[in-house]
Amino acid sequence: MKHLIALPALALIAACSTPQDTYRNWFGEVGAELDRTGHFGAATAHNTAIHNGDKAYAIDLGNRFASEVDSTVTFAFNSAVLDAEARATLRQQADWIKQFPEVRFNVYGHTDAVGSESYNKRLGKRRANAVVNYFASQGISRDRLEALVSFGETQPVIATPDRERKNRRTVTEVSGFVAGHPNVLDGKYAAIIYREYVASAVPLPTGAVPSTNK
Repeated sequence: MKHLIALPALALIAACSTPQDTYRNWFGEVGAELDRTGHFGAATAHNTAIHNGDKAYAIDLGNRFASEVDSTVTFAFNSAVLDAEARATLRQQADWIKQFPEVRFNVYGHTDAVGSESYNKRLGKRRANAVVNYFASQGISRDRLEALVSFGETQPVIATPDRERKNRRTVTEVSGFVAGHPNVLDGKYAAIIYREYVASAVPLPTGAVPSTNK
């Protein structure tokens, strides 16, 4: 517990050193202590990714989003209307997004190959807009949606000239942070990282002997 109790001192450390040094030293020390004492098991690959820099952390959030919720919704032919299944998926996406108010998101619209290229470009945009509007109805500010892009028929999941529902879709992706460069370790960003760090810690099995290997 003594190592965890020391973590609130992060703000004091940050005041005495550069943000980047504080950012790196904090994670190096915490990961090493947990590894030696065995309180939470070895430091995870997640923590290593964070230690490598802000871009690695943003990518990790993107992978986590894609693994924890379905990032894709599909549409009926020639339609941008969200059906019940699509709305259920988007509710899950919205709930996840609201856990991380610090990040922005991109929404990409796609179509199948039926119809003209120009029409499908517009249809893909309508579908992406439908997702953005739904997020707004769930209390997510439009300011957090960094890009709305239509790829039309150019990026099919299944290559076919025919109707294909899997190609008629939108995809939501994490794009980055809302405000401030992540290397500026203010209290808000420190809280984000600490929350992620604790969530990634793996407790030792009951009765397991802590490792003394360094």
